[in-house]
Amino acid sequence: MAKEIENAFADIAGELNDKSFNASNYLASVGTEEVVLKLIELFKNENAETRLIAARTLGLIKNNDAALPLMLEALKQPENSSILGELLMALEGFDISDSYVEIFKHYLFGSFKVSRVATDLLDHKEFNITARVIKKAQKHWSHYANNVKHDEAFELQKLEVEERLNDLKSFLATESD
Repeated sequence: MAKEIENAFADIAGELNDKSFNASNYLASVGTEEVVLKLIELFKNENAETRLIAARTLGLIKNNDAALPLMLEALKQPENSSILGELLMALEGFDISDSYVEIFKHYLFGSFKVSRVATDLLDHKEFNITARVIKKAQKHWSHYANNVKHDEAFELQKLEVEERLNDLKSFLATESD
């Protein structure tokens, strides 16, 4: 690995500093398979900031398909709860077309920030919608609706979710025509 690339990896490992984002951008511009594999390893680091900058960098690389399963798995890990919103933001750079239900769960069950980032992904990314995807999303909505306080905030969310699910059903119906 070239010295510049090694230096860039050194700048994104550990605590983030002024050089970290420039190094991340540089590694993304290189974007080779070797860089992706090294970032995947770095993404497993115990330091949350290192995982975060590795995720950001992976999201900026065009050929990042190898990292998507790891990214999706990381969304479920308790040690990533403090950086979950940022990890979801990094998914903007991935092909998450088969991950609607996973993103939808974060929309429902996430913190305010996580829910808003998930909403943005649901609204702006392309997804492969099938009857099974809609059924799973409805199942998660039902679970959520049965386990939260039914207050004014819930009623607003209920309207939003039902509109979202109805839009998906309409989309699927027009696709099958």
